[in-house]
Order: sequence, then C-alpha cells, then structure tokens
Amino acid sequence: MKTRLIAALLLSVSVVGLGPVACDVPIPGMEAAAGTELGIRKDWMDITAKPGDDWYTYANGTWLKTAEIPADRSNIGGFWIADQQTEKNLETLIAEIVASDPEPGSDAAKVKTFYQSFLDTAAIDAAGMTPIKADLDRFGAIGDKKQLAQVLGSQVRADVDPLNNTNFETENLFGVFVTQALKGGEVVPYILQGGLGLPEREYYLSADPEMAAIRAAYLAYIADVMKAAGIPDAEARAQRVYDLEMKIARAHASREESDDWTKAATLWTHADFARQAPGLDWPAFFAGAQLAPYQTFDAYHPGAITGLSRLVASEPLDAWKDWPAFHQVNAHSDVLPSAIDRLHFDFYGKRLSGQEQQRPREKRALAALNTHLGDAIGKLYTERFFPASDKAEIQGMVDNIKAAFAKRIDALDWMAPETKAEATRKVETMSVGVGYPDTWTDYSALTIPDGNPYAAVTAAEKARYTAQLAKIGKPLDKGEWWMNAQLVNAVNLPVQNALNSPAAILQPPFFDPKADPAYNYGAIGAVIGHEVSHSFDNNGAAFDATGAMRNWWTDADKARFEEAGRALAAQYSLYEPYPGLRVKGDLTLGENIADLAGLQAAYDAYRASLGGKEAPVIDGFTGDQRFFIAYAQAWASKMREEAMRQRIATDGHAPGQYRALTVRNIDAWYDAFGVKEGDALYLPPAERVSVW
Repeated sequence: MKTRLIAALLLSVSVVGLGPVACDVPIPGMEAAAGTELGIRKDWMDITAKPGDDWYTYANGTWLKTAEIPADRSNIGGFWIADQQTEKNLETLIAEIVASDPEPGSDAAKVKTFYQSFLDTAAIDAAGMTPIKADLDRFGAIGDKKQLAQVLGSQVRADVDPLNNTNFETENLFGVFVTQALKGGEVVPYILQGGLGLPEREYYLSADPEMAAIRAAYLAYIADVMKAAGIPDAEARAQRVYDLEMKIARAHASREESDDWTKAATLWTHADFARQAPGLDWPAFFAGAQLAPYQTFDAYHPGAITGLSRLVASEPLDAWKDWPAFHQVNAHSDVLPSAIDRLHFDFYGKRLSGQEQQRPREKRALAALNTHLGDAIGKLYTERFFPASDKAEIQGMVDNIKAAFAKRIDALDWMAPETKAEATRKVETMSVGVGYPDTWTDYSALTIPDGNPYAAVTAAEKARYTAQLAKIGKPLDKGEWWMNAQLVNAVNLPVQNALNSPAAILQPPFFDPKADPAYNYGAIGAVIGHEVSHSFDNNGAAFDATGAMRNWWTDADKARFEEAGRALAAQYSLYEPYPGLRVKGDLTLGENIADLAGLQAAYDAYRASLGGKEAPVIDGFTGDQRFFIAYAQAWASKMREEAMRQRIATDGHAPGQYRALTVRNIDAWYDAFGVKEGDALYLPPAERVSVW
C-alpha cells in the first residue's frame, strides 16, 4: 500500500486487565449481540504472550508458528491471504472465458487468446528467438549516437511503477508517467530515471558483502541470458552491460532523494533538456518516444537525467547496443524460451527473493493478464465478486474516516488557522474510489495475435503508452485509477488528491461484512485511514487541495510537523529484524506517518460510529481490543531472509511486524490491554508520537 499519511472514552481497568492474559474468557453480562461475528482470528493468536511485551506474537503468534511460506513465494501475510482468494475467483472467471466462444475482437476474446498463448510453452519454445528477432536486429543496426537516441526513445513505455518512482527490470533508460505537473496546472509527461536490472542503486554501490555477491551473480546472469538468447560473445557483452549499469547506478538519485517530491518539481522544455542534459540527441529521442509535439515536461529526476544523458555521449556505442538487447530479453523472459525463463527465475526469484520454486504457469498467466488486460478482467471480477452492499458499507466507512481526520485537524492546538483551513479543504475535496473505476479501459484498438505471446505483451505495452500520451494537455481526471480492481492494495494519488481502494483488498483479513465494526475499522478502516493520511505525510503534505505542490504551511507549523516526523523516524530506526540490519526510519517515514495517522483516524471513526455507547464484548474481547487486534492481524507476515534484506534496502514500507507496532503511539492501546511502565513496548506518554 503506498503512498504517504485521540482520545476517546476508554474501558475501565477491571475490564482491560483481561486483555493481556486471557481475552478469550467472556465477561459476564457483556455477551455479544446476536448475529454479530468476532472478525478477528483467535486461532492466529498466542494469548500466552503479553501484549505489552510482544504485541505481534500476542496477535499472530500461532499463525507465525504454523504458517509456511510456499516454495514459490518469498513472503506471505494478510495481502497474500486475500490474494489467494482473488486468484481462485480469477481462475473461475478465466475458465469460463476459455470454455466459451467469445465474439471476435471482444475483450473476452482477447483475454482468451492472450491466456492460451501464454500457457503454450511448447509453442514458445518451438518459436525460439524468432518473435524477438526484429527488436534485437534494431539494436544491432544502431550506427551512431543519433540513431541510438531514437531507439532509446522508441523503447520508452508508460511502465514506470507509480508507487516507487523508479523503473526496475525494464528495457527503458527513462520512464514516462503522465499526470498533472507537481506545481499544478496542465497534465504533462514526467521523465524518470531507469535502466537498472537490479532493484535499486544501492545494490550496485553498497560495500556490503552480500550486495557484492549479488552483483557477481548478476554479471553471470547477464552472460547466461545472452548465451541462451544466442547472442555471440556473451561474456564480453555481459561485462559491457554490467559496467554500463554500474555507471547508470552512480547517475541515479537515491531512493530517499527520489521520494522527496519537493526536489522533483522541475518543469523543463525541449530547450532545457538540450541545455541542462547535454550528451543525448534529445530531438531524436523525443521523436522516437512520440513526445516531440509536447513542450512541457516534469523532469522528476533532473540530476539523473543529466547524468544519464552524459553517459550516452561518453560510453562506447557497442555497450549501448548490448544493453537494450539484454534488457529486451530480460524484461520479456516469461514469453521467451523456457531456458531464458528458468534463468530469470533462478536469479530474480531464488537469488534475490529466496523463492524455492517458480509459480505455476497458470498463475503467472493470470498475473500477466492483470498487467496487460487488467480492466477487461477487473470488470468481470467486480460484477461477480464485489456486491453493491460491500461498496456502500466501505463508502460509509470512508466518509466517517474523512470526517474523523478533519476533526483531528480542527483539534490541533499547534496549527495556525490558515494551515488548518487548507488541510481541512484537502480532506473534504479528496476523491475516494471504492472497488473499481467509473470508466473502464477501452481495449478496442489493441490487437492480441494468436500464438505469439511476445507480440501480445509488446502490443499491450505500446497500447498503454499510447493511452497515457493521449492524456497530455487535457484536464486532470481525478477519477483516474492507477490500480486494477482485482489488486490487493490501495494507493494515494497526491496530484489528483484522490485514493484508490480496489475491490480485491475489500475482503478478509481486511474486510468482512459479517464482522463487528471494531474488526472492520481496525483492519480496512486503518488501510483507508492510511491512504487518507498519505495526503498529510512528509511528502503528501507538500500538496494542496488542488493537487498542486506549494507551501501552504506557516514556518512554525512546518517545524512542528517535521519534529514529529524525526521522532517517528528515530523510533523505527531502532527496529532490527537481523543483527546489523535495521529499518531505515527516514526511508519508511512517509508510510509510518500514514500508518500512525491512519490508525488514529480509524480509531476515532470507530468510536464515533458507536454513537456514544460502548461496543459489546464478543467472545471475551472488548471493542477496543478487537480493533487493535484486527489491525495487527492485517499486518501478519512471514518473509524469507533474502526478501527481508531486499525490503529493508529498497522499500518505503517497514516490514509488517513493525507496522503492527504503530499501536505503541496510541493511548487507547495502552488502556485496552493494560500496558504499563516496565513492559517492553511501553513508551512514556511524552515519547508517543502524534503527527496529526
């Protein structure tokens, strides 16, 4: 889940005391209301653990002991559990489509053709490198740096992950992301850094021995892929690619710099690219990228753009010809011969993430459909598996959480009235999409050839890019979705002042329409609150209600806000999953602010939903206890060590066990479970961080 982000009537000491020791013992006279379900998973808990000493084990201990990471996974948790059900639903839909005779040219026909072609590995192996030959020949025919610029431009796709602001494992030196400019106004193409085959620049530059070992394995992988692709002189060419990527990595902005949007609000014209980033033939590049007609760009990574352009001029042409050849093969390994596909898994799956075996081809076909024909599937998915009643209930929770957040803003005693006014306006005008978009993607112009999955994938990539370019210069669509309805995730879109909460996350362990509100507010309510709060985290707070980046803070307010952020970053920097491996509090600050503010707003909304009454005790758990346990269980997770190390190095999200510890900053958690001074997780009231 990306993007960025109290007091209520508490239970008496006599009731709370039951929480830490035996919450499954009903309290006489306070039984659950008829027809109300518990929601939280008692079978996941280990009530022998004391919440104040080991909260994560208390909420998830039995699950942690018994759950096993499948051989084809690097981690599991709440998102994985929801995703398993989503996959079953999708398998049902795809089986029906495959068994039918859809009208030629329809979305269903395209889904069927794509899916069956992707599964036909015998045909893929028989075709060998023929499907990709024309692309490899294009790279081999590059005769000078002007032709190189045109080809580099032709490779640009709208395939940048908008959640990570980077272009990982793609064939593109630069990525394009189209939305409103950071300073507001027109919709423009953003130019972002790209070109790396490892997850992050740190993998190339770190002196850590494990990172050095990964680099050695990556060099060998490049050579092996080139050999399997029939590219001659593979060893020497692999070394050229690797050496070039080392220099590309040095030119990149760091992850922390990339996450600081205030450093990226730079509008460039064509002339600015030529003047500030010499080395690349920009007119040729823009022509190849179909960007020549557009005059204004957001140079999201200006320093990296300058550095990468310089490398185009300084590095040998042969290296620049080898580099796109490798990345074109690497980025499309799943639709190329099995030998290449296996090599890709052995490196990215086993070596980088610790997976023991590759996912079944059928499940990978579903993932490919979600990527390339996501809305065609999403429309069918929501019609079948997301009832209108669920959408209405979630929308009601959204309204309550937004109201709670606005009330929290109004209660701040340190914020100036003018800052409060803009913050309140931002909450009130926030557009929240629940379940699915109002308008689905039109795939009528996309042709999916039969029996050629490589051509199908590349055609879908080009179609998506064309659709993104069509937005340039038009009014911002606040209702645009950046996630599929069948994706278990959620996202905040700061320049749209909008949120997407896809249908697939609106199921257990995040949402259950049969469960008591305490569960739903603690689980999906905190997720919604998280996304709302991203508009007010260390990055989102730089945007106003219109989605424009501007300073709407007084100096004193900003200083107080940043002080709270530093305290939260310091808190998370103490968490250490393995000796010497600590969470990066600064890197994860935006997500941690969103977790904290979102949980506080969800709690306030939950208490408000009770209308001044106390929640019933269900199966021995008070309402507040159920709320906080639901939150912790939503973050249940197990991760292989390789995946954990990758997460710490590259991800803006802290691992799940530490996200669950957000409760340490919430006064109500202490009262709900009788957490006292001397308990391992106890924080004195003065050290509990409250950002909003």
